[in-house]
Amino acid sequence: MSDLAQVLEVASYAVTVIGLPFAFWVFWTEQRKERENEEEEAYQLLSNAYNEFLKVVLAHPDLQLRTAPALENATPEQRERMLVIFDMLISLFERAYLIAYKSDMGQAERRRWNSWDDYMREWCRREDFRTALPQMLRGEDPAFVAYIARLAQEESA
Repeated sequence: MSDLAQVLEVASYAVTVIGLPFAFWVFWTEQRKERENEEEEAYQLLSNAYNEFLKVVLAHPDLQLRTAPALENATPEQRERMLVIFDMLISLFERAYLIAYKSDMGQAERRRWNSWDDYMREWCRREDFRTALPQMLRGEDPAFVAYIARLAQEESA
């Protein structure tokens, strides 16, 4: 019986020394994969929302929202539609900022965020968008407001 007790004791040491660290590593790896999948899913949802936003832009070609210069001599109705569309865009940008932006990002996070930074910069190049920003940013997240205001300043130069 003492031989069996010694074998069980050695086996318990092996589990403690090898099995526990291995189990921790497996758990950590699975958690990391799950986090990455959640981040990728959030990015895909945001990308889909931006594509839906672009459909709204396409539905209003008279506003010329995909051309760089602002629409000259816009009617009051066109200005109103433009402001509503810009409000939708700011809401989407803020959501992307709150979900995807971190001051310390890994390579995949940085790659995903750069897409949003590019979108924001592209819109901030539009004079009419920059002009409407102060009105649209009231009540928004302060960190997001500072971020997009900085982009607008950089892109106006």
